[in-house]
Amino acid sequence: DMDALPIEEATGLPYASKTPGLMHACGHDGHTAMLLGAARYLAETRNFAGEVAVIFQPAEEGGGGADAMIKDGLIERFKIDQVYGMHNGPGLPVGAFAIRQGPLMASTDSVDITIEGHGGHAAKPHNCIDSLMVGAQLVTALQQIVARNVDPLEAAVLSICEFHAGNARNVIPQSAVLRGTVRTLTPKVRELMEKRVREVVTGVAQMTGAKIDLSYTRGYPVVVNHAEQTEIAIRAAKEVAGDANVHEMPPMMGGEDFAYMLEARPGAFIFVGNGDSAGLHHPAYNFNDEAIVYGTSFFIKVVENTLAA
Repeated sequence: DMDALPIEEATGLPYASKTPGLMHACGHDGHTAMLLGAARYLAETRNFAGEVAVIFQPAEEGGGGADAMIKDGLIERFKIDQVYGMHNGPGLPVGAFAIRQGPLMASTDSVDITIEGHGGHAAKPHNCIDSLMVGAQLVTALQQIVARNVDPLEAAVLSICEFHAGNARNVIPQSAVLRGTVRTLTPKVRELMEKRVREVVTGVAQMTGAKIDLSYTRGYPVVVNHAEQTEIAIRAAKEVAGDANVHEMPPMMGGEDFAYMLEARPGAFIFVGNGDSAGLHHPAYNFNDEAIVYGTSFFIKVVENTLAA
Protein backbone atom coordinates (compact mmCIF):
# COMPACT_ATOMS: atom_id res chain seq x y z
CA ASP A 1 0.00 0.00 0.00
CA MET A 2 1.32 3.44 -0.90
CA ASP A 3 0.32 5.27 2.28
CA ALA A 4 2.89 5.92 4.97
CA LEU A 5 1.68 6.78 8.45
CA PRO A 6 3.22 9.55 10.58
CA ILE A 7 4.49 7.89 13.75
CA GLU A 8 5.03 10.22 16.69
CA GLU A 9 7.03 9.47 19.80
CA ALA A 10 3.82 10.00 21.76
CA THR A 11 2.16 6.92 20.23
CA GLY A 12 3.79 4.64 22.76
CA LEU A 13 3.58 1.77 20.28
CA PRO A 14 6.28 -0.93 20.27
CA TYR A 15 9.28 -0.05 18.12
CA ALA A 16 7.86 3.39 17.39
CA SER A 17 10.32 5.84 15.92
CA LYS A 18 11.63 8.35 18.47
CA THR A 19 11.80 10.96 15.73
CA PRO A 20 8.52 12.24 14.29
CA GLY A 21 8.36 11.52 10.60
CA LEU A 22 7.23 8.95 8.07
CA MET A 23 7.09 5.31 9.08
CA HIS A 24 7.40 2.95 6.16
CA ALA A 25 7.50 -0.67 7.24
CA CYS A 26 6.32 -2.63 4.24
CA GLY A 27 8.76 -5.44 3.52
CA HIS A 28 10.32 -4.12 0.33
CA ASP A 29 13.65 -5.55 1.46
CA GLY A 30 11.95 -8.95 1.43
CA HIS A 31 10.44 -8.30 -1.98
CA THR A 32 13.88 -7.43 -3.31
CA ALA A 33 15.32 -10.65 -1.86
CA MET A 34 12.56 -12.69 -3.53
CA LEU A 35 13.22 -11.20 -6.94
CA LEU A 36 16.99 -11.45 -6.58
CA GLY A 37 16.59 -15.12 -5.71
CA ALA A 38 14.43 -15.70 -8.76
CA ALA A 39 16.86 -13.80 -11.00
CA ARG A 40 19.81 -15.85 -9.78
CA TYR A 41 18.00 -19.15 -10.29
CA LEU A 42 16.72 -18.22 -13.74
CA ALA A 43 20.16 -16.99 -14.82
CA GLU A 44 21.78 -20.24 -13.67
CA THR A 45 19.21 -22.72 -15.01
CA ARG A 46 17.94 -20.98 -18.17
CA ASN A 47 14.96 -23.33 -18.18
CA PHE A 48 12.89 -20.98 -20.32
CA ALA A 49 12.76 -19.73 -23.89
CA GLY A 50 12.75 -15.98 -24.31
CA GLU A 51 13.75 -12.96 -22.26
CA VAL A 52 12.89 -11.93 -18.72
CA ALA A 53 13.10 -8.39 -17.34
CA VAL A 54 13.52 -8.29 -13.57
CA ILE A 55 12.21 -4.93 -12.36
CA PHE A 56 13.46 -3.38 -9.13
CA GLN A 57 11.24 -0.33 -8.95
CA PRO A 58 11.96 2.64 -6.68
CA ALA A 59 9.50 5.05 -5.08
CA GLU A 60 6.42 2.85 -4.77
CA GLU A 61 5.20 4.70 -1.69
CA GLY A 62 3.73 7.88 -3.09
CA GLY A 63 6.53 8.59 -5.55
CA GLY A 64 4.97 6.84 -8.53
CA GLY A 65 8.14 4.97 -9.42
CA ALA A 66 6.31 2.68 -11.84
CA ASP A 67 4.95 5.67 -13.76
CA ALA A 68 8.43 7.23 -13.92
CA MET A 69 10.03 4.02 -15.20
CA ILE A 70 7.37 3.60 -17.88
CA LYS A 71 7.80 7.21 -19.02
CA ASP A 72 11.55 6.56 -19.13
CA GLY A 73 11.00 3.80 -21.68
CA LEU A 74 11.05 0.66 -19.51
CA ILE A 75 8.38 -1.20 -21.51
CA GLU A 76 9.82 -0.48 -24.95
CA ARG A 77 13.48 -0.79 -24.03
CA PHE A 78 13.09 -4.28 -22.57
CA LYS A 79 10.28 -5.35 -24.93
CA ILE A 80 7.95 -6.27 -22.09
CA ASP A 81 4.80 -8.11 -23.18
CA GLN A 82 3.30 -8.88 -19.77
CA VAL A 83 4.14 -8.00 -16.20
CA TYR A 84 3.72 -9.55 -12.75
CA GLY A 85 4.07 -8.00 -9.31
CA MET A 86 3.90 -9.17 -5.72
CA HIS A 87 3.47 -7.80 -2.19
CA ASN A 88 3.54 -9.55 1.14
CA GLY A 89 0.26 -9.77 3.03
CA PRO A 90 0.17 -9.66 6.84
CA GLY A 91 -2.59 -11.92 8.17
CA LEU A 92 -2.24 -14.30 5.23
CA PRO A 93 -0.45 -17.49 6.34
CA VAL A 94 3.12 -18.03 5.19
CA GLY A 95 2.95 -20.40 2.23
CA ALA A 96 -0.35 -18.99 0.99
CA PHE A 97 -1.25 -16.59 -1.82
CA ALA A 98 -4.23 -14.30 -2.47
CA ILE A 99 -5.36 -12.77 -5.76
CA ARG A 100 -8.41 -11.81 -7.78
CA GLN A 101 -9.19 -10.96 -11.38
CA GLY A 102 -10.27 -7.39 -12.14
CA PRO A 103 -10.08 -4.46 -9.69
CA LEU A 104 -7.73 -5.44 -6.86
CA MET A 105 -6.65 -2.17 -5.24
CA ALA A 106 -8.09 1.33 -5.33
CA SER A 107 -7.21 4.53 -7.10
CA THR A 108 -5.77 7.12 -4.72
CA ASP A 109 -6.72 10.75 -5.18
CA SER A 110 -5.79 13.65 -2.89
CA VAL A 111 -7.97 16.44 -1.54
CA ASP A 112 -6.37 19.66 -0.25
CA ILE A 113 -8.73 22.39 0.96
CA THR A 114 -7.81 25.88 2.18
CA ILE A 115 -10.54 27.92 3.85
CA GLU A 116 -10.16 31.68 4.20
CA GLY A 117 -12.69 33.21 6.56
CA HIS A 118 -12.60 36.34 8.68
CA GLY A 119 -10.97 35.94 12.07
CA GLY A 120 -11.84 37.79 15.22
CA HIS A 121 -12.68 37.63 18.89
CA ALA A 122 -14.40 34.48 20.11
CA ALA A 123 -16.97 36.64 21.92
CA LYS A 124 -17.98 38.40 18.69
CA PRO A 125 -18.68 35.62 16.19
CA HIS A 126 -21.21 37.80 14.36
CA ASN A 127 -18.29 39.89 13.11
CA CYS A 128 -16.45 36.86 11.76
CA ILE A 129 -16.59 34.10 9.18
CA ASP A 130 -15.51 31.15 11.28
CA SER A 131 -13.11 29.06 9.18
CA LEU A 132 -13.11 26.30 11.78
CA MET A 133 -16.89 25.97 11.66
CA VAL A 134 -16.78 26.02 7.86
CA GLY A 135 -14.23 23.22 7.96
CA ALA A 136 -16.40 21.20 10.32
CA GLN A 137 -19.35 21.58 7.95
CA LEU A 138 -17.17 20.45 5.07
CA VAL A 139 -15.99 17.34 6.90
CA THR A 140 -19.60 16.36 7.59
CA ALA A 141 -20.93 17.28 4.15
CA LEU A 142 -18.18 15.44 2.29
CA GLN A 143 -18.98 12.21 4.15
CA GLN A 144 -22.50 12.32 2.74
CA ILE A 145 -21.12 11.79 -0.78
CA VAL A 146 -20.28 8.15 -0.16
CA ALA A 147 -23.36 7.64 2.01
CA ARG A 148 -25.87 9.18 -0.39
CA ASN A 149 -24.39 9.54 -3.89
CA VAL A 150 -22.43 6.33 -4.45
CA ASP A 151 -24.31 3.18 -5.40
CA PRO A 152 -24.29 0.93 -2.29
CA LEU A 153 -23.09 -1.94 -4.51
CA GLU A 154 -20.02 0.08 -5.52
CA ALA A 155 -17.03 0.98 -3.33
CA ALA A 156 -15.64 4.37 -2.36
CA VAL A 157 -13.83 5.92 0.58
CA LEU A 158 -13.43 9.60 1.39
CA SER A 159 -11.38 10.33 4.49
CA ILE A 160 -10.43 13.81 5.70
CA CYS A 161 -7.40 13.06 7.84
CA GLU A 162 -5.97 16.52 8.55
CA PHE A 163 -7.74 19.55 10.01
CA HIS A 164 -5.59 22.52 11.03
CA ALA A 165 -7.17 25.68 12.40
CA GLY A 166 -6.61 28.14 15.22
CA ASN A 167 -3.97 28.57 17.90
CA ALA A 168 -5.81 30.27 20.78
CA ARG A 169 -8.93 29.36 22.73
CA ASN A 170 -10.48 32.82 22.41
CA VAL A 171 -9.70 33.67 18.79
CA ILE A 172 -11.86 32.60 15.84
CA PRO A 173 -9.27 31.53 13.25
CA GLN A 174 -8.86 33.35 9.98
CA SER A 175 -8.04 30.22 8.00
CA ALA A 176 -8.21 26.45 8.09
CA VAL A 177 -6.65 23.64 6.10
CA LEU A 178 -8.14 20.20 5.43
CA ARG A 179 -6.42 17.30 3.69
CA GLY A 180 -7.70 13.88 2.80
CA THR A 181 -7.86 11.01 0.36
CA VAL A 182 -10.43 9.51 -2.00
CA ARG A 183 -10.37 5.81 -2.95
CA THR A 184 -12.41 4.16 -5.72
CA LEU A 185 -12.39 0.96 -7.77
CA THR A 186 -13.95 2.07 -11.07
CA PRO A 187 -13.52 5.07 -13.40
CA LYS A 188 -17.24 5.85 -13.12
CA VAL A 189 -17.16 6.18 -9.34
CA ARG A 190 -13.86 8.04 -9.51
CA GLU A 191 -15.46 10.67 -11.75
CA LEU A 192 -18.51 10.88 -9.51
CA MET A 193 -16.43 11.43 -6.39
CA GLU A 194 -14.43 14.28 -7.88
CA LYS A 195 -17.58 15.92 -9.30
CA ARG A 196 -19.42 15.77 -5.98
CA VAL A 197 -16.43 16.93 -3.90
CA ARG A 198 -16.15 20.01 -6.10
CA GLU A 199 -19.89 20.67 -5.86
CA VAL A 200 -19.99 20.28 -2.09
CA VAL A 201 -17.02 22.61 -1.60
CA THR A 202 -18.64 25.22 -3.84
CA GLY A 203 -21.93 24.89 -1.99
CA VAL A 204 -20.42 25.29 1.47
CA ALA A 205 -18.49 28.34 0.28
CA GLN A 206 -21.70 29.95 -0.99
CA MET A 207 -23.58 29.04 2.17
CA THR A 208 -20.99 30.40 4.60
CA GLY A 209 -19.40 33.25 2.67
CA ALA A 210 -15.93 31.81 3.14
CA LYS A 211 -13.42 31.60 0.32
CA ILE A 212 -12.53 27.95 -0.21
CA ASP A 213 -9.75 26.76 -2.51
CA LEU A 214 -9.82 23.10 -3.51
CA SER A 215 -6.96 21.14 -5.03
CA TYR A 216 -8.18 17.73 -6.22
CA THR A 217 -5.25 15.70 -7.48
CA ARG A 218 -5.49 12.40 -9.30
CA GLY A 219 -3.08 9.85 -7.89
CA TYR A 220 -2.50 6.17 -8.65
CA PRO A 221 -5.00 4.41 -10.93
CA VAL A 222 -6.95 1.31 -9.92
CA VAL A 223 -4.90 -1.89 -9.88
CA VAL A 224 -6.72 -4.10 -12.40
CA ASN A 225 -5.59 -7.70 -12.89
CA HIS A 226 -6.02 -8.99 -16.44
CA ALA A 227 -7.94 -12.26 -16.90
CA GLU A 228 -5.33 -14.37 -18.73
CA GLN A 229 -2.42 -13.24 -16.58
CA THR A 230 -4.43 -13.78 -13.39
CA GLU A 231 -4.93 -17.41 -14.43
CA ILE A 232 -1.19 -17.71 -15.12
CA ALA A 233 -0.46 -16.32 -11.65
CA ILE A 234 -2.99 -18.64 -10.01
CA ARG A 235 -1.47 -21.67 -11.74
CA ALA A 236 2.04 -20.71 -10.63
CA ALA A 237 0.90 -20.05 -7.06
CA LYS A 238 -0.91 -23.41 -6.88
CA GLU A 239 2.18 -25.21 -8.14
CA VAL A 240 4.19 -23.56 -5.37
CA ALA A 241 1.71 -23.71 -2.48
CA GLY A 242 -1.00 -26.20 -3.42
CA ASP A 243 -4.58 -25.55 -4.49
CA ALA A 244 -5.88 -25.07 -0.94
CA ASN A 245 -3.41 -22.28 -0.23
CA VAL A 246 -4.33 -19.99 -3.14
CA HIS A 247 -7.28 -17.81 -2.17
CA GLU A 248 -9.57 -15.43 -4.02
CA MET A 249 -9.58 -12.13 -2.16
CA PRO A 250 -11.95 -9.16 -2.14
CA PRO A 251 -10.73 -5.80 -3.45
CA MET A 252 -8.65 -3.60 -1.11
CA MET A 253 -9.07 0.16 -0.77
CA GLY A 254 -5.34 0.69 -0.33
CA GLY A 255 -3.37 1.85 -3.37
CA GLU A 256 -0.41 0.52 -5.30
CA ASP A 257 1.48 2.09 -8.17
CA PHE A 258 1.86 -1.25 -9.96
CA ALA A 259 -1.43 0.00 -11.42
CA TYR A 260 0.64 1.97 -13.95
CA MET A 261 2.38 -1.22 -15.06
CA LEU A 262 -0.98 -2.93 -15.54
CA GLU A 263 -2.23 -0.01 -17.61
CA ALA A 264 0.83 -0.29 -19.86
CA ARG A 265 0.78 -4.08 -20.29
CA PRO A 266 -1.43 -7.04 -19.33
CA GLY A 267 -0.40 -8.65 -16.09
CA ALA A 268 -1.34 -9.55 -12.55
CA PHE A 269 -0.52 -8.56 -8.97
CA ILE A 270 -0.57 -11.14 -6.17
CA PHE A 271 -0.15 -11.22 -2.39
CA VAL A 272 2.11 -13.72 -0.64
CA GLY A 273 1.51 -14.61 3.00
CA ASN A 274 3.55 -12.87 5.69
CA GLY A 275 1.94 -14.74 8.58
CA ASP A 276 0.54 -13.31 11.78
CA SER A 277 2.48 -10.05 11.71
CA ALA A 278 1.49 -6.48 12.45
CA GLY A 279 -0.08 -4.67 9.50
CA LEU A 280 1.83 -2.86 6.79
CA HIS A 281 3.27 0.48 7.97
CA HIS A 282 2.64 -0.38 11.60
CA PRO A 283 5.77 0.31 13.69
CA ALA A 284 5.76 -3.31 14.90
CA TYR A 285 5.56 -4.74 11.37
CA ASN A 286 8.26 -7.26 10.51
CA PHE A 287 8.84 -9.04 7.23
CA ASN A 288 8.78 -12.83 7.66
CA ASP A 289 11.88 -14.27 6.03
CA GLU A 290 10.11 -17.62 5.64
CA ALA A 291 7.97 -16.03 2.92
CA ILE A 292 10.98 -15.47 0.66
CA VAL A 293 11.11 -19.02 -0.73
CA TYR A 294 7.45 -18.84 -1.75
CA GLY A 295 7.80 -15.49 -3.46
CA THR A 296 10.95 -16.55 -5.26
CA SER A 297 9.39 -19.84 -6.37
CA PHE A 298 6.29 -18.02 -7.63
CA PHE A 299 8.30 -15.76 -9.94
CA ILE A 300 10.28 -18.74 -11.22
CA LYS A 301 7.11 -20.71 -11.99
CA VAL A 302 5.53 -17.76 -13.81
CA VAL A 303 8.58 -17.48 -16.08
CA GLU A 304 9.02 -21.20 -16.72
CA ASN A 305 5.31 -21.73 -17.39
CA THR A 306 4.89 -18.69 -19.60
CA LEU A 307 8.14 -19.13 -21.52
CA ALA A 308 8.27 -22.91 -21.59
CA ALA A 309 11.46 -24.12 -23.26
